[in-house]
Amino acid sequence: MSKKYDLKSVMLQFQVEGSFTGGEPYGGGHINDTFKIDTDENGKRVRYILQRINHLVFKNPEGMMDNIKRVTEHIRNKENSAFKSPMYLINTVDDGILHRDPNGNYWRLYNFIEGAETYDIIESTEQAYQGAKAFGIFQQELADLPGDDLFETIPDFHNTPKRYKAFELALIEGDTARIEAAQEEIALAKKLRKYAPIITDLLASGKIPARVTHNDTKLNNVMLEDGTQEGICVIDLDTLMTGSSLYDFGDFIRTAGRIGAEDEKDLSQLSFSEEMYEASLKGFLETAGSALNQLEKDHLAISSIVMTYEVGLRFLTDYLMGDVYFKTSHETHNIERTRVQFKMVDEIKKRLD
Repeated sequence: MSKKYDLKSVMLQFQVEGSFTGGEPYGGGHINDTFKIDTDENGKRVRYILQRINHLVFKNPEGMMDNIKRVTEHIRNKENSAFKSPMYLINTVDDGILHRDPNGNYWRLYNFIEGAETYDIIESTEQAYQGAKAFGIFQQELADLPGDDLFETIPDFHNTPKRYKAFELALIEGDTARIEAAQEEIALAKKLRKYAPIITDLLASGKIPARVTHNDTKLNNVMLEDGTQEGICVIDLDTLMTGSSLYDFGDFIRTAGRIGAEDEKDLSQLSFSEEMYEASLKGFLETAGSALNQLEKDHLAISSIVMTYEVGLRFLTDYLMGDVYFKTSHETHNIERTRVQFKMVDEIKKRLD
């Protein structure tokens, strides 16, 4: 991947004092191309994160980057930010935040968070606690973000009723053989429909406020400090939008509370961890609790059901339409993922009731 782009030339377009000494692919992201860049600044190694934005997915890079700039600057400018090492953007030589190269590629540059790393799989209740605590800090510190709503990077991303309508359309326009093969999952999707409007109805009624939401609250989007394992920074801000705190908490529990793989074929191997849930709830409320109203707090548990159901709907819809959105490794991958999500809805309901 690094041979594909002239990273040194790209780095010259940003306000970096040190000289370029090397760059290599970094992380496991599937959408953007990410590189770790080394520079020499008077004999000191200074590192950066350089990313090529996939503008086929994010069709308005300028709008998305405006969201990121507003949020990162707001957090960085707080006198008593709870994040030890907030992420921020490095300006281009013409004082912008995006560089567009002659081939039409969009580039951005971040500081490198030293002394911390991310984890793809939650290994302990302490990690669940720290991850949820970090996303709670994110909510708390953005509760007073001034200005209008954020740009809607992906329209209706967590609008579960609209996800259900897309599923209904797939029943008409989808692959007939797959529709026939997925009758049990289709019936489950219809049975669980009552969960779809819970969060959107609360937002529409004004009973809970619209907030800045991360919308991809997996543990691997929190930098955990080496040694202390404390969450010191939230990363991957591409899906920053205006939404509900319930989106972020529910989606965190969707992955943190699940014991078993996202595409586990033997559903008997799946279960929901109350310990992980309690640790996550504790962390989130410790930091975001003072910013939430009572209805938000009352719906934290059910948000994990809503968000798990929503993702199940998305996997099922994609399966019916022929795997056009999610990457798959075999023909039944998306329907296997669907079964896991719907099984987890049942597991969460049993445990949290």
